[in-house]
Amino acid sequence: MLTERLKNTIKDYPDFPKKDILFKDISPILSDPELFSNLIDKIASYSFFNETDAIVAIDARGFIFGSAIAKTIKKPLILARKKNKLPGLVIEKSYGLEYGNDKLCIQESAISPYQKFVIVDDLLATGGTANCIIEMLKMKRKEILALSVIIELTFLGGSEKLDIPVFSEIQYS
Repeated sequence: MLTERLKNTIKDYPDFPKKDILFKDISPILSDPELFSNLIDKIASYSFFNETDAIVAIDARGFIFGSAIAKTIKKPLILARKKNKLPGLVIEKSYGLEYGNDKLCIQESAISPYQKFVIVDDLLATGGTANCIIEMLKMKRKEILALSVIIELTFLGGSEKLDIPVFSEIQYS
């Protein structure tokens, strides 16, 4: 079963990037071409990807999964990046992480031709990062169909804080 293979492949790193954080490392998934391919095929099969105009992938590990999904479903990929990483006119918003604060930006010209989006990231924890993207897209009157993540840390309650459907491949409670 795919879920069990993923759980057995992901590595835990305690106290990274700071004390009391248990980091879930998805790098071993990427080192297994068959597992990575099976994962992307499963995610790309969700019906909301048929309805989306484009995918917004979140810096940085979300880019890995977002680009593979975008290629598979043949839809545009838009990058949500950290501050000062995108040229041109950007919309930007600050957000809270489970271990600090940061700011994300999206190029206005990248989202302007599209109305419906799916957000892709590697992990959902407290929901701060995803909510930041949701709020930026809603500011521009865009529709968000879903958030697709590989890992959800359900004990942090991130999905309950979001007003969109969340699809996670693995949940840790």
